Amino acid sequence: MASKKIQELLADKAEYYLNHKSTTIDKSAIHIPSPSHIDDVWTGTNRNIQTIRSINTLLGNGRLGNTGYVSILPVDQGIEHSAGASFAPNPIYFDPENIVKLAIEGGCNAVASTYGVLGAVARKYAHKIPFIVKVNHNEFISYPNKFDQIMFGTIKDAWNMGAVAVGATIYFGSDESARQIVEVAKAFEYAHELGMATVLWCYLRNSAFKKDGVDYHAAADLTGQANHLGVTIQADIIKQKLPTNNGGYTAINFGKTSKLVYDKLTTDHPIDLCRYQVANCYMGRVGLINSGGESKGATDLAEAVMTAVVNKRAGGMGLISGRKAFQKPMNEGVELLNTIQDVYLDNEITIA
Repeated sequence: MASKKIQELLADKAEYYLNHKSTTIDKSAIHIPSPSHIDDVWTGTNRNIQTIRSINTLLGNGRLGNTGYVSILPVDQGIEHSAGASFAPNPIYFDPENIVKLAIEGGCNAVASTYGVLGAVARKYAHKIPFIVKVNHNEFISYPNKFDQIMFGTIKDAWNMGAVAVGATIYFGSDESARQIVEVAKAFEYAHELGMATVLWCYLRNSAFKKDGVDYHAAADLTGQANHLGVTIQADIIKQKLPTNNGGYTAINFGKTSKLVYDKLTTDHPIDLCRYQVANCYMGRVGLINSGGESKGATDLAEAVMTAVVNKRAGGMGLISGRKAFQKPMNEGVELLNTIQDVYLDNEITIA
């Protein structure tokens, strides 16, 4: 059974999450993260030797080093959520150095942040923790707001600052998504040429994805398809929100799907919904990391543990949690990151 701390944080939902047995996509079909993940998955691909080494560097660092799982600190919210909204709760993180220090103190595999943040401290820290440079953002200061991702940095300069990986976002479903897909695909191709890994934030953006008062932006079927598009342009890791519902295709009545997706491949259990996301990442060949979401204060630790348990038991590769960690005192942020990692280090928590 899972550790006492994890059980206590899951409270009355402990059995629901820890004892669930999936009857949808069998766990034997999933490429479960393991210490031999590089040999099992990546050495047979078209990734060049330098890129495989970068993936190995990312997987080999921090408290989860060489387990196949990752814990990443992402702090790119200063652009998309505004620096004020992101850092006012804890102003020390206006200073990029503290962002990197939190990732190191928190035992993370890597720190993911903006071109500017990581560039400001690259010479001091790039050899101490793997950098993931986020190269595009929605600047969100134009009025009225629009949902688009534009380049803030270059792939070559991310390589020059010692990054082992680059990250990018595509807003699948948005008016600008076609351009973003082409732009990011070319950027990822160049990153691979230079030997860097690639991480894709696979998000959905379209007002039509809200129907009859229900928001399907995090529906398992729609996010699963976003993941599938992401791995198609050769993302090495997919970042996705944890599913909150299902049936986006049928509710909105667009695109093509199959009744089997809802009758056989998913249930309403969060682990089974997340399993469908993993399936769309080439059955876990490309790692799925779920995002930690916004900070809500007192419930952050419990919510982070729940998300980690769902991700791990679904067959995912880890968690990427930012605001829950940096919008509080550093020692509390470190505790949260370590507790997330404890889920992946707990051998009693296995794939469902």
